[in-house]
Amino acid sequence: MTGAGGNEFVEQPIYQQLSRIAKAMSNPGRLRLLDLLDTTAELTVEELSAASGIALKNTSAQLQDLRANGLVVARRDGVRMFYRLAGPAVSEFLGRYQRFAADSLADLRAEIQSYLGGAGQWDPVGPDELARLREQGVLLVDVRSADDYAHGHIPGAVSLPLSELTDRLTELPADTEVVAYCQGPYCVASPRAAQTLADNGFRVRTLDGGYAAWVRLHGRTAAACE
Repeated sequence: MTGAGGNEFVEQPIYQQLSRIAKAMSNPGRLRLLDLLDTTAELTVEELSAASGIALKNTSAQLQDLRANGLVVARRDGVRMFYRLAGPAVSEFLGRYQRFAADSLADLRAEIQSYLGGAGQWDPVGPDELARLREQGVLLVDVRSADDYAHGHIPGAVSLPLSELTDRLTELPADTEVVAYCQGPYCVASPRAAQTLADNGFRVRTLDGGYAAWVRLHGRTAAACE
């Protein structure tokens, strides 16, 4: 911005404050922690450390930074600290941020493709399309862990963790189309599950954006356990 002379930068404190969010989002570890919290009501520091692979002390420090910048909130229960996103707006912001980054950065698109493999071959279903497909009898399969499912899942979804899928294929009706979903846009579990299901003769698609996309569209209340 300019002052009366047209050149003076007079609003620097505003930009300093705006830059706090950019700085908080500039650390890969903090982004990973936000991603983990995006689809869970709350997690302890220990749970976040285990899930992210970040050392416990470093996890605590990164969460403090996120908390100081209004992206997460915390509560204490005895000696344990529980963290959650500061609100639905944070999840919506993460979704827009991820989409913008993927649209803008060819390197990111290449990394996603390399990490997820041929995920696109499963004709992903949008979260807004899922309700119509369920009315048509599609079977929704949650391939995350049982703990993740217990924390919250799409109503009507069957819990079938990827690690158990091969041994439990007989539980699925062979003549029903399956939509498999996992945690978020960078989760490899649903494309891997889709490959296993297809190899065993099932008609299968995946949920675009995973559980995170559903929560952003419908809210946590609608997506929580029945």
